[in-house]
Amino acid sequence: PLFFFDSPAANMPQLVNIVKIAIQMPGALPQLIQLDQKKPLSAVMKEVCDGWNLPGPENYALQYADGVQTYITELNRLDIKNGYILRLTKAPGRCAEDLFRGIQSSDSGVRCDSLKELASVSTDVTFAQEFISRDGHLVLVKIVEESSDPLIQPFYSDLDCCCVCCRSNVIMTHTLTAFMELMDHGIVSWENLSSTFIKKIAGYVNAKPTDASIQQSLDILESMVLSSFGLFLQVKQEVTMERLIAHLQVTNQQIQTKAMALLMALLQTAGESDRQEIFAFMNKKNLRQYIYKNIIHSSGSLQDEMAHYLYVLQSLTLNHLENRMMAPMDFYNQDQRDVLHYLRQLAFESESESSLSNERRRSLCAKEFKKLGFSNNSNPGQDLVRTPPGLLALDTMYYFAKRYPDAYSRFVLENSSREDKHECPFARSSIQLTLILCEILRIGEAPSETGSDYHPIFFNQDRLLEELFCVCIQLLNKTWKEMRATQEDFDKVMQVVREQITRTLSSKPTSLELFKNKVNALNYSEILKLRQTERLHQEETLLRPCWELKERLKPELLELIRQQRLNRLCQGTMFRKISSRRRQDKRWFCRLSPNHKMLHYGDVDDDVDNPRHRDASVPVADIKGLLTGKDCPHMKEHKGKQNKEVLDLAFSITYDVEEYSLNFIAPSRTDFCLWTDGLSVLLGREMSSESMHSELEILLSMEKLRLLDLENVPIPDSAPLVPKPPSNFNFCYDFS
Repeated sequence: PLFFFDSPAANMPQLVNIVKIAIQMPGALPQLIQLDQKKPLSAVMKEVCDGWNLPGPENYALQYADGVQTYITELNRLDIKNGYILRLTKAPGRCAEDLFRGIQSSDSGVRCDSLKELASVSTDVTFAQEFISRDGHLVLVKIVEESSDPLIQPFYSDLDCCCVCCRSNVIMTHTLTAFMELMDHGIVSWENLSSTFIKKIAGYVNAKPTDASIQQSLDILESMVLSSFGLFLQVKQEVTMERLIAHLQVTNQQIQTKAMALLMALLQTAGESDRQEIFAFMNKKNLRQYIYKNIIHSSGSLQDEMAHYLYVLQSLTLNHLENRMMAPMDFYNQDQRDVLHYLRQLAFESESESSLSNERRRSLCAKEFKKLGFSNNSNPGQDLVRTPPGLLALDTMYYFAKRYPDAYSRFVLENSSREDKHECPFARSSIQLTLILCEILRIGEAPSETGSDYHPIFFNQDRLLEELFCVCIQLLNKTWKEMRATQEDFDKVMQVVREQITRTLSSKPTSLELFKNKVNALNYSEILKLRQTERLHQEETLLRPCWELKERLKPELLELIRQQRLNRLCQGTMFRKISSRRRQDKRWFCRLSPNHKMLHYGDVDDDVDNPRHRDASVPVADIKGLLTGKDCPHMKEHKGKQNKEVLDLAFSITYDVEEYSLNFIAPSRTDFCLWTDGLSVLLGREMSSESMHSELEILLSMEKLRLLDLENVPIPDSAPLVPKPPSNFNFCYDFS
């Protein structure tokens, strides 16, 4: 404890550049100093070393004592705040030199300990620069290249084990971990690695038994694939897809997730032919069905990172339909014309056309294409020129007619027997419905870096778009009849159908049968009820008595929301760092202190259940501003590289001076609203998020129970006239 902070001097005005901190060293009493941020760091180190009579201050450096033990440099020294505890340690150069020699020691114990320490300190960019400047990363590459063939034995954590294979595995695990941490700083290019090194890393992935080295190997290969197309070709050549798919089928969730990350990296980097080859192999192995049964419906909860990769797999698979969606009808393509005539002939079993004259045959075809719902009777292919949906609409119609011929014929014949204005045009409806499904499933959109909204039904259905179309085209006909629609109501019917599909898919049905039951239960009358409820919810706010009651209750409820926001900030949130490799496994934690005076934050590991959050702190009093979206410094640095989804989740707080900030990317829109509202409360500003408005409206609606006695009583727009008071108040009551 730093007792001098509670002294009367602590209440005196402090200089802006003076920071009161403590410095520790093993075996010595801590030094309590006032750090002058304008003084060179070398001069500060000399004073600290003189205080302990240590020669050679250039051999020492300062690190944070808690959490991620980052070195203090001239670039990051301004992050130090009052009350921080630092420790004196070896300078990055000296530490790098010692470990550089240690990892090359002939003593396996020394080499193992050095590699273990190297894996830990390599997370610091200052140390990484010193170690790489000595070509330390090349030594790690050499260790991997000269290792024996990866006939990997089971991994044991007991470092005292006398088994040579066991110690060799531990050494290799630390080597790969340290190498990955060093390369993650982006100081050295991945493309400089030798083919021998790539083969060795791929060898660990191709090994049958699961091992701790496999996780790091999968991580390294993923980074290689994402860095360049040339490395993608090498990795694809070396890694056996059979083994990669096998790693997805293990019980170890970490290996499972890393294998999925590498597989998605291969798919995203691959060209069209390579991607088709990978998909063909995945279909051969029934990978989607395995994911559906053993990952989505596993006993354990689905991790966020795995959910992201399932979303990516869904997006990449559905995007195979983009070519057909953007291809217009080719009038000279005989196959496409044959499909159109197949749809016509299946719907109308007409007399033999060969016996008819050309003019009679053309007249008959035009009449039947009109009944089928095409706008251009003489040239129905003209309806399929618009892209999207292009030829994809022709594919869905053909699939429906081929797979469910009875339902197809019933649809066409039923509408042919109606009055012209009440017909539900099959072709026109099919084209518009295909477009709606493409928009809902986001076909043609590149997968987002942070998206995780996947549909479980996708992994249970081989041809999702076509099967959804078959269900929804029959739903459309049912809704058309329920609405008693005419041709003029076509757009209104399509809006209702879109709403039925969207609402049903948002409930995450796990099978096509479940989707079919839910979407048919959500009939037109149910849609009307939902719309009416939402409309009444909006209109009731316009009634004056309700409005006055809400205005009276609003301050009380806003204070309740403010307290909830501050309590939520005190609980803290785990934030993710999105690196250039598009991975989401780097995390850091931030929370508000119980007295609402400090923000504590720091990096954590994936396996930390109770993250330490006192690595660094920002006094709330020092916070000057709150920035969101594209105004954030970390969004300006990557201008043009961030999509709208990331921009919507980004926010920053500035403190001391404008150029210093703490940057966030919220894990979800809900967390973004909670944090921006909470920070606004701390800054004395009004909360403005959509979440706050929604919660306030819910609370105000609940408080309407105070008007329960007025149920079934019409509420006037204006208050009734109050009668004049009586001439006197001399009233009495006869108790006899």
